[in-house]
Amino acid sequence: MSRNLTRRALPRAIAVTAATATAAALLLAAPAAQAVGNGQTTPTSPMQSFEPTLVARATLSADFLAEGPASGALASAANGRQGPWDGQVIPGFSAVIENGDGTFWAQPDNGFGSKGNSADFLLRNYLVRPAWQTAEGGDGALEVERFISYNDRNGVLDFPIVNGDTDERLLTGADFDIESVVRAKDGSFWVGEEFGPFLLHFDAEGTLLEKPFSLDGAKSPQNPYLAAGETPRVRASRGFEALAGSVNGRYLYPIVEGSYTDDADLRRREVHEFDTKRGAYTGRTWNYQTDQEANVVGDAFTVRNGVLLVVERDDFEGEQSVTKRVYQVDLKRADAEGHLEKTLVLDALRIANPDGIGAGDGYGTGEVFSLPVQSFETIVQLKDGRLLIGNDNNYPGNDARVPGTPDDTEFAVIDLGRTKIEPEQVTVIGHRGASGHRPEHTLASYEQAIVQCADYIEPDVVSTKDGVLVARHENEISGTTNVAARPEFAGRKATKTIDGAKVTGWFTEDFTLAELRSLRAKERLPQTRPANTAFDGLYQVPTLDEVIDLARHSISCDGRQVGVYPETKHPTYFDSIGLSLEEPLVAALQANGVDDADAPVIVQSFEVSNLQELDGMTEVALAQLVSASGRPYDFTAAGDPRTYADLVTPAGLAEIAGYADGVGLEKSVMIPRTAAGTLGAPKPVIADAHAAGLAVHGWTFRLENQFLPAEFRSSADPIAPGDLAGEIAVFVGAGMDGIFSDQPDIAATVG
Repeated sequence: MSRNLTRRALPRAIAVTAATATAAALLLAAPAAQAVGNGQTTPTSPMQSFEPTLVARATLSADFLAEGPASGALASAANGRQGPWDGQVIPGFSAVIENGDGTFWAQPDNGFGSKGNSADFLLRNYLVRPAWQTAEGGDGALEVERFISYNDRNGVLDFPIVNGDTDERLLTGADFDIESVVRAKDGSFWVGEEFGPFLLHFDAEGTLLEKPFSLDGAKSPQNPYLAAGETPRVRASRGFEALAGSVNGRYLYPIVEGSYTDDADLRRREVHEFDTKRGAYTGRTWNYQTDQEANVVGDAFTVRNGVLLVVERDDFEGEQSVTKRVYQVDLKRADAEGHLEKTLVLDALRIANPDGIGAGDGYGTGEVFSLPVQSFETIVQLKDGRLLIGNDNNYPGNDARVPGTPDDTEFAVIDLGRTKIEPEQVTVIGHRGASGHRPEHTLASYEQAIVQCADYIEPDVVSTKDGVLVARHENEISGTTNVAARPEFAGRKATKTIDGAKVTGWFTEDFTLAELRSLRAKERLPQTRPANTAFDGLYQVPTLDEVIDLARHSISCDGRQVGVYPETKHPTYFDSIGLSLEEPLVAALQANGVDDADAPVIVQSFEVSNLQELDGMTEVALAQLVSASGRPYDFTAAGDPRTYADLVTPAGLAEIAGYADGVGLEKSVMIPRTAAGTLGAPKPVIADAHAAGLAVHGWTFRLENQFLPAEFRSSADPIAPGDLAGEIAVFVGAGMDGIFSDQPDIAATVG
C-alpha cells in the first residue's frame, strides 16, 4: 500500500491558536494542494497561520529593593550578590492579575527558595505599572506603586509562624510558599501555595480570611500538619505553582506542579477542582501530561469556562533551555490515554521581534526573541486578547540573559496576529534534531531544530532491555552518553556482532529504561563540534513517545504541525534478540494519534524487509534509505546478492514504490564527487525516483568543511564553517525534495 508523500511535506491539518478580544479560539488551517505529474501533491497557495510577535516589554531591575526590613540574610550568594539586602528583594513575579487600568497586581513567591532561608522575606502582592517599550518607543520600566502585605492579624492559623508574636502577624517565606493567585469577584485573593500544598484566601488588603484549605491525601515534606512517620505524597516545592479560576469565579483549578511520589507516570500532573462557594474540593480531577518527566507546570489562566492556558517549563535557562511553552487545554477533551489534549499557543523560545524590542539586553533579545529564564511562571490573557508572559528570577541566582548578572524581572506582551505564509517547496528534516547546535538525539536538539524551522525531526530508534524505544544514533552508547564514567555499569561492557561487525561498548538492550534514564547525553563529535560539549551531562535519553509528543505539540515556521521521521536501527539484529522494533513503533504512533495516511510521519530504514512489514502495519509514509555502498543487512542475512546500487536502478525504484513513498539517498548517490573533491554531474536517480512516484530526500548536509565539496569549503580547517547553503542549492536545483541537515537553520533558507 503506497501513500501519497508530498515533496514539501505530508498534507496535514493543524490546530493553531489565535488570541481574540475575549478568549483564545482554536482554528484549523491546512494548505491548498494540487496534483503534480508524478502523483505527488505540493502546496500551491499561501496559508493562514499565527506568528507570535513581541509588541511590548517592561523590566524591573533585579537589584530593586522595596521598602521594609532587610531581607536575604540566609540567601545563597550568586552572580556577585550577597545578602542581607537593605530592604525587601523582589525576586521576580510568579503570578500576575490585570486590573484594566494599565496596572497589574504582581505576586512574588516565598523569597529565596526554601523555608530555611526565607524567614526575613515578607509575602506581598505588588501593584505595578509598566511603561511599555514598544515599536513607538517607551522606556520599558516597570514601576512599583504600592503593595499589600499578606498577614494573619485575625489569628486564623493554628500552627506557629515567624511573626506570630506581633500584632500584624505578617507572613513570610518560612510560613508559606505562595506561587499563584486568582482574584475573586469580591476583590479578595485566592492564592495557590506549595508547602501544604494549600489554597489560601485573603481579603483585598491581604488579611487571611480562613484556615488554609488542604488537599486530602496529598501533603508535601514542608506541610505543618505532616504527622510523624507520615510519607509526603507531594514532592518538595511541587505544590500549587499554577492556579486558574472559572469565569464566574465559583471554581478554582489548582495544578500540582510535579508528579506525585507514588505515581508510576512521572509525566502526569493532576488538575483539581475547588468549589469556592462550598469551600471544598469537588473530587473532580484531570490528568495533564508534560513533554518530559522533569518538566513542571508553571502557571495557568482561564480563557473561557473549562479552557485553560498552561505554562509548561523545564528547569534550564539561557541557551540550555528546552521547554518554555504555553499550551491550551480543554477540560472536556482528553486523548486516548486519558490525558488532556494540549494545543501549542506559544513557544516562548521562538517569538518574532521585528521591531527590535529589548535588543541588546542579552541572550534571546534579537530578531527572534525568547524568554529563556529558568522560572517562566506567568501567563495572562489580557483584555485585548494578547498574552502577557513573565518570570520569577530567583534572585540572585538566575542569569539567563547575561551570564554573571542577575536576571531582571520581565513582562513581555505577545501578539498572536494572523499572517499569510507562502509554503516552501523543500522539506527540512532536523537530522537527529539540530545536531550541529546541541548534542544529537536529545529533546534540546529536537526543540532547537523546531526553533530553526525544521519541518520534521528525526529520531534514530533502538530498544531498551524492557522493550521501550528510545532515540540514539546507535544501540552502542559510549559515544553519546556518560555510561563509561558510571562505575556501577562497568560490568555491562560487552563485545557484540551488529550487522556483521564486531562492536565493543555498552548497549541499550542491556539497560532498562529506568537505568538508561540515569545517564546523560554528550556530544558525539567533540573534536568537530567543541561548542556542543558545553551541553554535555545535561539531558536525558528521550523515549520515542516523548519525541513524537514534542513534534505533535509543535508548530513549524510555516504553521504546520511538526513531523517526526523515525529511523529503525538494525531491525534484523533487534529481531534476533527478541526486541522487534516494528510493533512498539506502530503502537507509539497509535497512542499519539499519528498512525494514519495524513499524519506528518515518515518511517525510514536502511533495511527492506522491515519496511515491507511496516507497509502492512501502518498507513504512515515510509522511506527507503540508500547508502552509496554496501547492501541492506537483511539482504546479507537472507543471502540476497543485491546491493544498494541495485535499489536505485529504474527497476529497483519501481520495486521500492510498491512498499514505500520516498527514498532517502546519500548525497553521492545523487551527485558524486570528482577526484578533486568537487561536485560532479548529477546522476539520473532523482528523475528516475520521481518517475516511480517517489519523493527524494538527501542526507546528510553538514556545515563543517570536512563534510563539504571542495568548492564550498572556506579554508583548510576541517571544522571551520563552509558554504552549506551553496551545496544544498546545487542539490535542490537537481530536483531533491527534502534535506536532512544538522543545521536546519541554514537548510531552511534554501529553496
